[in-house]
Amino acid sequence: MHIEIKKYVLQLQHPFGISRETHVTQDTMIICLTLNGKTGYGEATSNPYYKITVESMKAEIEAVQNNIETYDFDTPENFHTFLKSLGLQNFTLCAMDLAANDLYGKLQGKPLYEIWGTNTSYYPITNYTIGIDTIPKMVEKLQEKPWPVYKIKLGTSDDVAIVRELRQHTDSIFRIDANCAWTAEETLKNAPLLKDLGVEFLEQPLKADDWEGMEKVKKECVLPVIADESCIVESDVENCGGYFDGINIKLTKCGGLTPARRMIQKAKELGLKVMVGCMTESTVGISAIAQLLPQLDYVDMDGPLLLKEDIAQGVQILEDGKLIFPELPGSGIQLL
Repeated sequence: MHIEIKKYVLQLQHPFGISRETHVTQDTMIICLTLNGKTGYGEATSNPYYKITVESMKAEIEAVQNNIETYDFDTPENFHTFLKSLGLQNFTLCAMDLAANDLYGKLQGKPLYEIWGTNTSYYPITNYTIGIDTIPKMVEKLQEKPWPVYKIKLGTSDDVAIVRELRQHTDSIFRIDANCAWTAEETLKNAPLLKDLGVEFLEQPLKADDWEGMEKVKKECVLPVIADESCIVESDVENCGGYFDGINIKLTKCGGLTPARRMIQKAKELGLKVMVGCMTESTVGISAIAQLLPQLDYVDMDGPLLLKEDIAQGVQILEDGKLIFPELPGSGIQLL
């Protein structure tokens, strides 16, 4: 195999704000993994919350690049186990695993969802994210992009007022993501008001390790609550079982499609709803997420919609949230 590492700085259409940060660009690493004339593509973004940079990921790969390039590639699952044995951390693992899965599908001549025994006759529609901003600006973002489902980022002193104002401008479904910004008391106070405003569920309202608070929320909250920062790796799924109604899996955080598929299976065994989210990836990462869609209840894969300019072709997201799946096998990715 041959590895090529590319860095891109993705320009966002608007400043993207969540409870702990705001940014206007997103650094991302693209892995190109080539074997027998076929190239698979994978992606992982930088992330200050987890202290991940493109440079740190690149250095990890380069330190073991010869080991990887001389590996006798057979399946993505075996390759993932091999990469873990080399000590790669999860963001780096994700980029490599996505590339390996795309490559595997291209070598087999089939899309991944078909290899996995699923089909795309049903899939959930992605939400479109409205980042934290002034209320007029958030209304402007909503009006600029009419969409059937919105994820609203909250974590301000005016959270309910924001949702109340946004509701004046659309009948679409709302999902709320507070990114750990609320206490249990705030969550229980806000939830009935938000439910009346057409909110479907709350995502990670409390700090990731506030299990005592989540126990109270799980018992008393009138809205379902989905884990995000509390559910990073495979072992977290079972921990979340008694505290949440569902989990949001991020491929970058868990290490790629290979562990994500196991997390989906475990969550279903526990009766949890399953969502997969994105980290403002390009179409490279989003096309990998799309392969999982038949297995999901919810999805947040709006990354390319938030960019000024994309860097790849793959799955296409239409104006009504429906998708056109790529004709290429694997995840169907081509770099532009």
